[in-house]
Amino acid sequence: MPAFKQTLSRVGASLLALGVLGGCASQAPAKPDSKPAASSAPAAAAPTAQTAQPAPVAQPAAAAPEHYFMVFHENGRIYAFGDSRNYLLFLEHDEVPLTRTRIGAGPAGETVVFGITHDDAKKLDAPSKGEMFYDGKAGEVGPFYGEVVRDGRFYVFGEWKDFKDYLAHREVTYTFTEIGTGPKGETVIYALNKDTVKQGRPARLVEQFKALHKLN
Repeated sequence: MPAFKQTLSRVGASLLALGVLGGCASQAPAKPDSKPAASSAPAAAAPTAQTAQPAPVAQPAAAAPEHYFMVFHENGRIYAFGDSRNYLLFLEHDEVPLTRTRIGAGPAGETVVFGITHDDAKKLDAPSKGEMFYDGKAGEVGPFYGEVVRDGRFYVFGEWKDFKDYLAHREVTYTFTEIGTGPKGETVIYALNKDTVKQGRPARLVEQFKALHKLN
């Protein structure tokens, strides 16, 4: 064999040997670790017991206002009521079923007629609410609503102190007047004071008047 061919043969043999060795020299697969690999995902949080929510605290209901109504009648008598039912009944029928009467007990010697309830009638020695207001013995008065009917007008009061001032002086210093808004078209005068007059129209007092007399 010529030297040139022998050289090629040797080179080819060497390449073949390298190719075979290269194919057999792949790395053996890594043995699995005996310990599991740590997961990269965060561990789920252990369930926790729900925190008990405090029970809602019941709000106390707003106290109902105390009522006192007086009618200076054209017959010269004064009618006084400590409850709205008898008062409205009197306005409608000009009389009330149960009464207590004091002759000459008014400020100008008028007869004063107190409209009373059936419960009041059972308590012979206990004054009715209207009598207690009239005598100034109502004690501490909280929420209050009252009316005076006089000379064809309604005077409406949202505070007992304003009502007392009116009884003492027969006038109201601060007022808000609506003409023709009474149950039969009467003028309605809302009594205010130096504090409430700053609020302008006494919307809450107006609504109380309308609700009592069932006006739209």
